[in-house]
Amino acid sequence: MFENLTDRLSRTLRNISGRGRLTEENIKETLREVRIALLEADVALKVVHDFVNRVKETAVGHEVNKSLTPGQEFVKIVKKELIAQMGGVNNALNLATQPPAVLLMVGLQGAGKTTSAAKFGKFLKEKYKKKVLLVSADVYRPAALKQLEVLATSAGIDCFPADAIGKPLDIVNQALKQAKLKFYDALIVDTAGFLHIDKEMMSEIKQVHAAINPIETLFVVDAMTGQDAANIAKVFHEALPLTGIVLTKVDGDARGGAALSIRQVTGKPIKFLGMGEKTEALEPFHPDRVASRILGMGDMLSLIEDIETQGNHEQAKKLANKVKKGDKFDLTDFLEQLKQMRKMGGMASILTKLPGVGQLPENVKWQMEDKFFIRMEAIINSMTVKERAKPEIIKGSRKRRIALGSGVQVQDVNRLLKKFDEMQRMIKKLKKGGIVKMMHTMKGMDNVEFR
Repeated sequence: MFENLTDRLSRTLRNISGRGRLTEENIKETLREVRIALLEADVALKVVHDFVNRVKETAVGHEVNKSLTPGQEFVKIVKKELIAQMGGVNNALNLATQPPAVLLMVGLQGAGKTTSAAKFGKFLKEKYKKKVLLVSADVYRPAALKQLEVLATSAGIDCFPADAIGKPLDIVNQALKQAKLKFYDALIVDTAGFLHIDKEMMSEIKQVHAAINPIETLFVVDAMTGQDAANIAKVFHEALPLTGIVLTKVDGDARGGAALSIRQVTGKPIKFLGMGEKTEALEPFHPDRVASRILGMGDMLSLIEDIETQGNHEQAKKLANKVKKGDKFDLTDFLEQLKQMRKMGGMASILTKLPGVGQLPENVKWQMEDKFFIRMEAIINSMTVKERAKPEIIKGSRKRRIALGSGVQVQDVNRLLKKFDEMQRMIKKLKKGGIVKMMHTMKGMDNVEFR
């Protein structure tokens, strides 16, 4: 998310000339570029107008800190306004009620409610150690009940065995009764989605809401809907007392208009971002962190949290000890690192959280796409244990066998070995000088291609 907006803002915000003070003259062109960037990101027109006016009002006449350039000072102002635009602070789930805490998921069909319900179940189980029950009240979509059951099983969460021919109101009442009897901490209710705003379906959801009295009513919306997401959310809010927004499919949206529009249009906070299909791909929404990502500053706090919650700590410790002792970093280690990166949402997710990545050459960023890493895993999996431990023995006939086994060309095997050699050197640099040297190494990797 925000790739296009980040690229455009990164090119324009820091090019303000002048000294000592921000004036209407020296920010005029930059404000125009900010306006265009927001419109291209599909932010609602009124939101763009109000945002640009607030930035202008704050910036004009603003004294520039002696340690900063006018461009850097302007970036600080834009960041502050972006944070305010998205709500200022993280709004956590409200679970302060007599158990079970009921969470109701609502939204249009295809927005990702069922997947989000399973994600929330896993989130509550792992982060808050809650006993969670899922239930689907979607009796209209074929296989909806089975889908939630499968997702619940993969996440290790209980799912209420709803009857597909039952009425939604009966299903949720039975589920709530079981949740109370079996001392569940939370009940997550997945509802039927609409293809469009439907009065009959809206009336049904109102009845469900009144029956279970949820502490959280979360509107689930596809981020790729753009500014329309805010308008749809407004309609739902007029019918139901929404408590928050869940933006899904964020990993597929390069614009980010929904995230910047929805708070101002609905008055309701974005609480979570859905970052992919996997049940662990759910991220609390922190306006300050997202503003940093938009401006190309990275989001190291979220990256650290991902590593802490999803990383294999034993494997990381083992690799650290290995490097510390001076043992050789081999292809088995390399394979494990690739798997860990994919588990953390893929390289695309990691890159958005690293500061300075926006300045990397385009072909370097392209090489870090997930399909590239999947192919590298396939190549390493086609090697013998001996070959992984001693890559230097991989010559002509071995390369041909590995290429055949992994469905690639010999030149692809050569590229992987070259990439691995660079990774070995990077590990040595990390041992000596940390992340700064790693970033310099990445910038120097612009002559390696992998197709």
